[in-house]
Amino acid sequence: MSSAGKLGERKIIKIFMTLLQRMPKMPIPFGDDVSAIDLGEGKLAVIKCDMLVAKTDVPRGMSYWQAARKAVVSTVSDFAAKGIQPLGLLTSLGLPHHFKRKDIVQIGLGLNAGAREYDTYVLGGDTNEAEDLIIDCVGFGLSDEARIMKRSGAKPGDLVATTGSFGKTAAGLKMIKDRLRAPLETRRELMEAVYMPNAYLKEGLALAKAHAVTSCIDSSDGLACSLYELARMSRVGFEITRIPVAISAKRLAESQKLDANGLALHGGEEYNLIFTFKPRDINKVSEALGGAFFEIGRVTSRTERIELKTEGRVEPIKPKGWEHFKRN
Repeated sequence: MSSAGKLGERKIIKIFMTLLQRMPKMPIPFGDDVSAIDLGEGKLAVIKCDMLVAKTDVPRGMSYWQAARKAVVSTVSDFAAKGIQPLGLLTSLGLPHHFKRKDIVQIGLGLNAGAREYDTYVLGGDTNEAEDLIIDCVGFGLSDEARIMKRSGAKPGDLVATTGSFGKTAAGLKMIKDRLRAPLETRRELMEAVYMPNAYLKEGLALAKAHAVTSCIDSSDGLACSLYELARMSRVGFEITRIPVAISAKRLAESQKLDANGLALHGGEEYNLIFTFKPRDINKVSEALGGAFFEIGRVTSRTERIELKTEGRVEPIKPKGWEHFKRN
């Protein structure tokens, strides 16, 4: 019998999806960034939960304030990918018995700081004792059904783009894990990416308002894995012609003889938005984002086939990235 470690998070989710009875007329199917309930007249109640566990999600050196804020950012990022403003948050906390008052205060301050940063509030939740720090953050909001940017709308011929570059978080985690050295400015940028991630909520709201996006996903599991999820949900493939590697990640890769493309493709927790749109709508996208996006390729009809095409060479991109229960 397979263990959770051998199955991995994605196969475990698939098992649950086969066991759970689907709500009639689910407006957003299983497997998207958020869930929703049809309120009628084209309105949806949108819900999302995201769990942070210290052992797997809090790297060495991250404060409790930063960990609590990160839990909020993870949830908000999924709302960003759908173009929805979260109206409120609930948090369930599992706190180890040995935590001191100052630790609990820092968690509370971090939750509040994260919520207010994205113009929402923590409204309540639950607290219990646990062996490890656990912060489960639940967000909810309202949206017009026609406005939501799902994972399932990409079509062959669409362009694919991201709201930012990749590799900084993976490079920063590599520095922490292997105690690598780097110039002060490079180290500062990489550590900030790890300890103070940001959700692209403003960008997601602007893209949804522009009505130009055909599909969208948050990249918390990594660029490659997120592309595969978009491909699976939209039943398409991707031809990637540019990997937007962050400059600081390139610097570390060069100095430490690391694979810069690998850091960008297969890292995680960067919270960029990856989205597709029709070529005719590129001006709409550019206006919505103030020109701040990276066009990285196009959508193809080769279902769930993702290739990197650069300088005349074509090679497959492997679906590697962050996955709970597996040690990447």
